[in-house]
Amino acid sequence: MAVNVRGPFECVKAVVPVMRRRRYGKIINISSGTVFKGTPLFLHYVTSKGAVVAMTRCLARELGEDGIRVNTLAPGLVMSEGVRESESWTAPIVAANVATRALKREAAPDDVVGTLLYLASAESDFVTGQLIVVDGGSVMH
Repeated sequence: MAVNVRGPFECVKAVVPVMRRRRYGKIINISSGTVFKGTPLFLHYVTSKGAVVAMTRCLARELGEDGIRVNTLAPGLVMSEGVRESESWTAPIVAANVATRALKREAAPDDVVGTLLYLASAESDFVTGQLIVVDGGSVMH
């Protein structure tokens, strides 16, 4: 909770005054596609990422009149360096995750970048309070 919820909360508190003065801003929180799955033995993680989604929706309502957009990016399992180096993410676990996807391959960090750039750009100026899952179609809502 201290990292996944309190961290974004403190960042928002720091940037909102500047964004309000400018009457424009983009806040992009990071959650996880596992919020929709309820992954067993990850209660702490899933709960914290669910809180980020709720915080995003509340902030979007609170800050919309100030021209500030607040959205959440929710990646699935991404094969970052940290994941690849972790003994927790064995080949069978990764394969089982990939098997849940419509696009049957591992996700690389670059797979998330396009959506992040979209949310940060003027192209998404009429998008707020949304959660976009980037996981190859494992979660569909």
